[in-house]
Amino acid sequence: MTVPAAIVRPAVPADLKAVSEIFTHYVPHTVITFEGTPPTATEWRQRFDDLTGRGLPFLVAELNGEVAGCAYAGPWRPKPAYRYTVEDSIYLAPDLTGRGVGSALLGAVLTGCVQAGMRQMIAVIADTGSDASTALHERFGFTHAGRLTGVGHKHSRSIDTVLMQRALTADQKE
Repeated sequence: MTVPAAIVRPAVPADLKAVSEIFTHYVPHTVITFEGTPPTATEWRQRFDDLTGRGLPFLVAELNGEVAGCAYAGPWRPKPAYRYTVEDSIYLAPDLTGRGVGSALLGAVLTGCVQAGMRQMIAVIADTGSDASTALHERFGFTHAGRLTGVGHKHSRSIDTVLMQRALTADQKE
């Protein structure tokens, strides 16, 4: 069976309900996010406005006309010296993983960050026992930059994070 390609586009405020629904699944059921409670609709709107106001990408992927995932880049740290470094976030509808949606989103968010003049992207990946996020980032040229041991605690367990990094250049390959 052929799976249709995801259509990646800039998110609009009307997409934030679907984005919230996708993200909300991960909060109580996984350690992929360290959030304890899902962001409210107001908080999603503030995040969207902040990131797009900075010229950073906030994207959604559609499959069959439905939002299948989102990706965005946000500041890595608030100090001025980090102003050209961003961290990526990618969330997929739980029933739509493994269909190329993550690849489509990561490629587009990288392109958007290059266009925004960013120089480095950091991926902070919770070590869930699955290598899917790490493998996705490796396919896009990210390299391992370190591991933070036991920095997260969720669902009665300590969680490591894997740090990956990629330089952003105008001639990047997707």
